[in-house]
Amino acid sequence: MMGRVTTTTAGPTESTRNLRAAMFVDFDNVYIGLRRLDPAAAEAFATDPGHWLAELETGTDADGDFTRRFLVRSCYLNPSVFSQFRPNFTRAGFQVVDCPSLTQQGKSSADINLVLDAVDALAADTRYEEFVIVSADADFTPLLQRCRADDRRVTIITASPAASAYRAVADTVITADDLAELVTGTAGVLDDAPVAQPAPARTSRGRSGGSRGRGQGQGHAKAEPPAATSAAETTPAGTEAPAPAPAADDFELLPFSPARAVVLKRVRAADRPLTLGAVAQVAQKADPALAGSDWAGTGGFAAWLAHEVPEVGVSSRPPGHVWDPARFGEADIPGATTDTDPSALQRQVTAVTDVPGLSPQNYRALLTALADDVAAHPFDRAATSRRVRDACQEAGAPVGRSTVNFVISGVLYADVTLGDGPSAAELAAAYADHVVGLCRGARMDLSPGDVAALRAWVGGGLLDD
Repeated sequence: MMGRVTTTTAGPTESTRNLRAAMFVDFDNVYIGLRRLDPAAAEAFATDPGHWLAELETGTDADGDFTRRFLVRSCYLNPSVFSQFRPNFTRAGFQVVDCPSLTQQGKSSADINLVLDAVDALAADTRYEEFVIVSADADFTPLLQRCRADDRRVTIITASPAASAYRAVADTVITADDLAELVTGTAGVLDDAPVAQPAPARTSRGRSGGSRGRGQGQGHAKAEPPAATSAAETTPAGTEAPAPAPAADDFELLPFSPARAVVLKRVRAADRPLTLGAVAQVAQKADPALAGSDWAGTGGFAAWLAHEVPEVGVSSRPPGHVWDPARFGEADIPGATTDTDPSALQRQVTAVTDVPGLSPQNYRALLTALADDVAAHPFDRAATSRRVRDACQEAGAPVGRSTVNFVISGVLYADVTLGDGPSAAELAAAYADHVVGLCRGARMDLSPGDVAALRAWVGGGLLDD
């Protein structure tokens, strides 16, 4: 299961898991990758490791809250290039291992040193329950497989494109965008967003007997029916809203399910919209009585979500999806923006590289909107992606913000400086090069015709122009 880790502000409770963790940081890999994406984030990562390390010490996942004790903190860097950052990591409690260049190509010994130390940690008397690998280098895939085979939890933190096979063997993935936000946040941008307090009139259907006030054991006032605008306010445009809540006469006031907070945390921690089935399992694990009670009398999981967790977005189109409206929309649902008849090559590329399956027309709209935006405004990763997303949707192209971020990152990894105001065709060429590189990195056997077809597709026809 992959999902973004979220930090929590509350202290440990009796139900909080405590994980003994070992962290291994491939500094050169992360710093260089992050510098391409966001130079300010790269400097924050290198100069204040204590901040982002503290942010990672508490979190939540599908199994609930947890804390980490980083018993091993190892950082591997090339002293001839990055020695100025060494004291920062030493001060944060890291053991810094100097890995100078050993070849004419500048290749250092960081990889082999990291792997040897991680294997030693696997065999240590202390059982480390989680291994945190801070690197996007797919060469570590065998190490991650070894950790999983030994029943250890694996988290990877990347700062550049990571191969699908590398990410697939991790329990948790913190992407480059997440890392950039985490290291630059003053209070931890991966913190859970404030949980909206449920209305005191929240109720459950199908219960007999008089009403009782939540947590008070007294009072008999009936619940007020939901406002007519509630579904529209909590469901993005174009999304199928869950069935409306029944009338107030069908309800009585009951305590909230403990599954509410767990579901909300899981959805906000995810790096993409989740299927209804996956979220339903999380809810059932937190409150096993739900399924047997016909989802607290609401008649189904989607209706229970609308009633208990209205903060999330829901689409009931098979297989159904749930997402955090603050970060995603219907356009971010996997497959929501694919061609009506994508080619076999496109299906394979989207399956093995996570390249968004937009139609050529929507790619053209996105790349054009990005070129127009950076020509009119200074480039700022977060603000630019929001404006481009809005411009695409105003133009009738259902493009989600996560898709915009993917394209922006691809362009930056292709060494295009967005502050220079590149044209749409220049952006298309850079992004196409990035996609072809992802495919080759995933060991796809591409013919010259395949490359031409890929460039025509993700370039939105701009390269032909």
